[in-house]
Amino acid sequence: MTMIKNVFLAIAFASLAVVSAPAAHAADPQIEAAISAGEVGERIDGYLGVVGSADPAVVRKVQEINNKRRALYEQLSKQTGTTVAQVARVTGEKQIAKAGPGQYYMDETGSWKQN
Repeated sequence: MTMIKNVFLAIAFASLAVVSAPAAHAADPQIEAAISAGEVGERIDGYLGVVGSADPAVVRKVQEINNKRRALYEQLSKQTGTTVAQVARVTGEKQIAKAGPGQYYMDETGSWKQN
């Protein structure tokens, strides 16, 4: 019962992470342009990834955003008694579900797919 409760709490908190995590890049025109150009996409593990190759400045921005996401996931996992990976995974699933047409995402096999 405790595990089910923790997973439920993780999902609830991951919903908050979905709101917070994308906000880290929503105002960044460089990342938004890279997503639109198919250079950056959401990964199933809750982080952004570089699709193929990208400008080093874009790669640095992706790393910065992922560091912020990781910090948020750590905070949420402590609050819910779950793991960082569980919180990140739920967030990744939600982010992929929100991806727009033509945007890239990485599935469970580690392959990039396009909406």
